[in-house]
Amino acid sequence: MKKSKFTLDEANRFVETNKHKVNRKYRHHYHVMAPIGWINDPNGFVYFQDEYHLFFQYYPYDSQWGPMHWGHVKSKDLIHWEELPIALVPDQPYDKDGCFSGSAIEKDGKLYLMYTGHVEKENKTYQTQCIAISEDGIHFDKVAQNPVIDAKLLKGHGNIHDFRDPKVFQRENKYYSVVASKNELNHGQILLFESNDLISWSFTSILLEGDETQGIMWECPDLFYLDGKDVLIMSPIQIPKKGLSYHNVSSTVAFIGEVDWETGKFQVENYHEIDFGLDFYAPQTLEDDQHRRIMIAWMQMWHRTLPTHDLDHKWAGAMSLPRELRVKENRLVQKPISMVYTNLEYQYGFENVTVGQTPVYLRQVVHDNTYVHLVADLSQATSLDIQFAKNIHESLQLHYDVATEIFTLSREDVGYSITGTEKDVLVQRQVHVPLVNQQLVLEIFRDTSSIELFINALETMTMTFYEIEAGNDIVFSSEGNATISSIEIGQVRETVNY
Repeated sequence: MKKSKFTLDEANRFVETNKHKVNRKYRHHYHVMAPIGWINDPNGFVYFQDEYHLFFQYYPYDSQWGPMHWGHVKSKDLIHWEELPIALVPDQPYDKDGCFSGSAIEKDGKLYLMYTGHVEKENKTYQTQCIAISEDGIHFDKVAQNPVIDAKLLKGHGNIHDFRDPKVFQRENKYYSVVASKNELNHGQILLFESNDLISWSFTSILLEGDETQGIMWECPDLFYLDGKDVLIMSPIQIPKKGLSYHNVSSTVAFIGEVDWETGKFQVENYHEIDFGLDFYAPQTLEDDQHRRIMIAWMQMWHRTLPTHDLDHKWAGAMSLPRELRVKENRLVQKPISMVYTNLEYQYGFENVTVGQTPVYLRQVVHDNTYVHLVADLSQATSLDIQFAKNIHESLQLHYDVATEIFTLSREDVGYSITGTEKDVLVQRQVHVPLVNQQLVLEIFRDTSSIELFINALETMTMTFYEIEAGNDIVFSSEGNATISSIEIGQVRETVNY
């Protein structure tokens, strides 16, 4: 359903009067969702007035993409989330076809949103950057000066038809914004702008340009300083496959290096994919009052079939578990946000279980919101297989090969088929992860229709799946003898009730 005009009152009234119609079968227990409708990119992820605020791309009227609104939730601990009124709707001439992605920053006790105004005219799109301001962090007014960054400020350095997703930040006494664009060669690039007041902006530089191996457009940039390095994360479209990396139609990448603030140029030391699952895109970060750099992403992927839409469940999409970031050996590494552990209820624990070709079953231990911490000694094994959420007919498949050091996660044998626009249908992803002291250490966060893996504190894999018949078992088998040194199984308490 595509409406011609939008108002905040009507959008919020629609949500309130229709959210009870949502089918809850695949709904999450502790991941951010919308109460009804479609969501994609996280926006405006910010710590404001002692609370975490998260906005997101939102179309409440259908479970597929439409003219973008900004949904809104907040939390005191990044685990318990409170639904708030919709923050932005496309109701102005400069954003009439969508309030696209952006970010948030506090200034003088007020919360500023910087977002992309999207307009479609004569079969072309026009994208500019706009500002909305709030005294209370809930109700926002768009400024009369919008758009604050338009074609005049591009100075020919970018394409106004692909010019979006501003991430605003403060450095010393000046505000900066990185904005995604593309150049005349159809390569992605990130532009840098600066301001003294968040309203009057000037062009600074082309921060970084891509080449033919780095995608046709870059989206959702985020620039921050962490552990002595500048980090630029972004989401390239159609970056070509390279080994085990970049198999999704759109990817998420971290560039590690140093910004030369005199020239406004990013000096790249290396870059790499952030998450090796099938459903992770458009991550955004914040720094909180404890100076932690925390990231959250859209737990979905573009151009894929969505069972909750196809089944008319009236919702689609969710956010990943928030993750704390560090830079180690010039790579961005992630760990689950620490607050999630205070919300765990441990239920089972086992030690020193030998696994071989005869499968070892753990019966009735997997539920909608199961957590698993596993340490496996593979010094005498050549591989380890885990069937997770197994029933008679289906399960998620986890496999580690000792010789190649490759971990595989597959949804081929579970639930509804999910297809996309990739040349080959993707049912699995792989990542290279060395053992640590001959051990595989695995954390699994399952939340109804999603699974997030943290592997040896080095790599992550995020994937959605939609069971047709619930599976409750875990089955281990191996080539050679593997030892499950320890396994803890529990549940994450429900924290999202809308």
